[in-house]
Amino acid sequence: MEKDAKIYVAGHRGLVGSAIVRQLRKAGYQNLLLRTRVELDLASQAEVRDFFRSETPDYVFLAAAKVGGIHANDTYPADFIVDNLAIELNVIRAAYKNRVKRLLFLGSSCIYPRDCPQPIKEEYLLTGPLEPTNEPYAVAKIAGIKMCEAYNRQHGTQFVSVMPTNLYGPNDNFDLQNSHVLPALIRKFHEAKARAEAKVVVWGTGSPRREFLYVEDMAEACVFVMNRDGCTDMVNIGVGEDIRIGELARLVGEVVGFEGEIVFDSTKPDGTPQKLLDVGRLKSLGWSAQTGLREGIGETYRWYLEHSSNLRS
Repeated sequence: MEKDAKIYVAGHRGLVGSAIVRQLRKAGYQNLLLRTRVELDLASQAEVRDFFRSETPDYVFLAAAKVGGIHANDTYPADFIVDNLAIELNVIRAAYKNRVKRLLFLGSSCIYPRDCPQPIKEEYLLTGPLEPTNEPYAVAKIAGIKMCEAYNRQHGTQFVSVMPTNLYGPNDNFDLQNSHVLPALIRKFHEAKARAEAKVVVWGTGSPRREFLYVEDMAEACVFVMNRDGCTDMVNIGVGEDIRIGELARLVGEVVGFEGEIVFDSTKPDGTPQKLLDVGRLKSLGWSAQTGLREGIGETYRWYLEHSSNLRS
């Protein structure tokens, strides 16, 4: 990407989008197009069409999406599939019609079958049933991937899809009802410590294994992939190793300083037993994650402490 190129980051206030903006600015890209949801409704075909026609971005990072954990996906399945399909359709189509040089679409590791062989390779997509608790969201993300592939095949575009593993870091969602597991644990342990509570209850058995990637590493990988000219294959982005949720809970407790008991509520769903991405394709391109899990949790907790008074309850 040329340093003076016009770069549109869709979803720049979210976890991934805000990190991509920080990474772009750090790398010397200053001509960034940023719009809030109030300024540009990505679910509106007319608004997206007019925006692309008037601003003519050279590059697009499509990080805007409706996201959430098991509870949110299970409670609002229609919202997750409809909102995400609308965003993808409008932005990807507008990018093609307005001759965007390259587009990077942010997918999710939940696109892969529930009982995938581990670690998960990119070619395992659509080889088995999805995890029921987030199927509508996964279907929408798969549609975005296939949309990019279809435009590349039919029109010769340079659209690439990246599949991040579980992300965490500054600007995460710490809402206890709708957040992902790691930020929820940070908030739970922090509040239990502040209230001098004797125990913290964690959903599920603690046995599922999950891989976690610090969002600043993710953003660096996205800019790296966008700068790999000709790279249009789907690419997993992760660290290549995972951890049991029970071990994660204990690690978060240690970082936060909670000294009470951790109790696992086995009546709550565990979700997919394991999701470990094969990152061989990304490593072969020349990139690998640098932030360790304990270090990343510490940075995220520091951010939470600085911003907790402004976060929604």
